[in-house]
Formats: sequence, structure tokens, C-alpha cells
Amino acid sequence: MLATTYAGGLRVSEVVALKVSDLDADRMTVRVAQGKGAKDRYVPLAARLLQDWRAYWQIAPPGLWLFANRQGTRPLDITMAQKLYTQAKRRAGILKQGGIHALRHAYATHLLEAGKDLQAVQYQLGHRHLSTTMRYFHLTQGRLLATGSPFDLPGPFDTE
Repeated sequence: MLATTYAGGLRVSEVVALKVSDLDADRMTVRVAQGKGAKDRYVPLAARLLQDWRAYWQIAPPGLWLFANRQGTRPLDITMAQKLYTQAKRRAGILKQGGIHALRHAYATHLLEAGKDLQAVQYQLGHRHLSTTMRYFHLTQGRLLATGSPFDLPGPFDTE
């Protein structure tokens, strides 16, 4: 569930609402039905995630919900998803504050740092306004320093 949250940049409410039928292996997309603002959108389905899902389904074939409650009758409760995140973080020795939504922020930051298109990231996050998407980017100090100064770029101050 945590890998799916990160791999799609999903809100916790979106990841727990996923159905198996929302995964499209042919198009390598995940359909996010009725996300925030009651809008549908598609996000890329990571090949590695699909491979992991297929291996898991060999052991435990899926039902309707990608993440079902214990009875398999409803999607996993949001509170339970948040608790699972907190437990995983604790087991990993991560002390930094923050909840499962941090995975969404990491998704946006990592795409930007990889040079991905800002408007594509905006769409994948399901944001109406670019200013909302910009709040998700947390550039690392190393990335900021690697940018350098425009004075070092080729241009009018070059001498020949």
C-alpha cells in the first residue's frame, strides 16, 4: 500500500479506494476515480509496482479492492492506512515527523529533481492550480547548490 501511494503520488483517500480494475497493465496506468474535487485522473503505473503486485497475487489473489478490510467487504479504512505508515516508519527508524501524505510530497519532489515536466506533475497530483503543486516541492540542499550561478553559464560575459 505504501509503495502504491508513493509510486502514484496518491492521497491516502485515493489509495484506499483503488479497485483492482483501476490498474491497466496494457496502458501502464492507474485510474484514480473521483479523487479530490470529484475528478478522475490517470497516473503512471510503475513497472516495478505491477511486477510486485503480480507476485503478491500469486500468493493472495485479489478481490474487488486493491486494499480491502480484513473481511474483504470494503476498502481499507484511512485511519488504518495511516497507522500502517506510522508503524513502517517506526520500524525503519525514521524519526522525522509527518504522516502518509509525506509520500505524496516525496513523489512530487523526486519527479522534479529528475527533470520531469512541472505541468505533468501537476496533472498527476490532480491539482487545478500550479501554485498548489509548487508547495509540494522540497528540493534537497545538494540539488539547490548544484544549480550554480547563471554567471557561470555561457553568455555575454564570456571572453574569447
